[in-house]
Amino acid sequence: MAEPVYRRVVVKLSGEYLAGPHSFGIDQPTVDRIAGDLIEAQQLGVEIVVVVGGGNMVRGVSAQGVSRTTGDTMGMLATIMNCLALEAAIERKGTPAKALSAFVMPEICELFTRAAAHKHLAEGRILLLGGGTGNPFFTTDTTAVLRAAEINAQAVLKATNVDGVYSADPKQDPAAQRFDRLTHSQAIEGGYKVMDATAFALARETSLPIIVFSIAEPGSIGAMLQGAGRGTIVAG
Repeated sequence: MAEPVYRRVVVKLSGEYLAGPHSFGIDQPTVDRIAGDLIEAQQLGVEIVVVVGGGNMVRGVSAQGVSRTTGDTMGMLATIMNCLALEAAIERKGTPAKALSAFVMPEICELFTRAAAHKHLAEGRILLLGGGTGNPFFTTDTTAVLRAAEINAQAVLKATNVDGVYSADPKQDPAAQRFDRLTHSQAIEGGYKVMDATAFALARETSLPIIVFSIAEPGSIGAMLQGAGRGTIVAG
């Protein structure tokens, strides 16, 4: 078995993926499968931190009848629900996990701090980070890079429904070019939509590599950690 390339990573997981074949909500078989993948990745000797989106519940920018600030807050609360679902699924499989929130809500989960994150990782837990940055107008992509920088993670693994960064949507444009490697600046200048420009810019500033890959295949997180998976590396 190949040694993992990284020893501490942040996995960015879209909320939409947790809905599985449905258009809304949490699909338990999908959550259970992802929980298993996270556990297998941890068993490689890697400390795993997960930042989850909330698009399976509500997308802040598209929430109807409320301001952008309120809509974003609703979206951040949705990410906490997703973290709690993943925490429960991981622990049912016998691995300790801990959901941390950017918001103070002691009856529900612990507040995220760097000290708390380091403590739980040292004690062997998989961390699930909810609540985004705790501020409106920032995506969970940006949250993933921010948290990775804060806790000294070595990379951000962006789990998507495509196997890397393409010049256009490969589902709509069969001629779309796939990239094996890009710099952060190239990703920003190309306007590639797999992550937002703020996330790429922060990753460039903090020298964090971002690995974009498909989560569709079981075991894909572990494969990427061992350098065996198919994806795009955004670095340098």
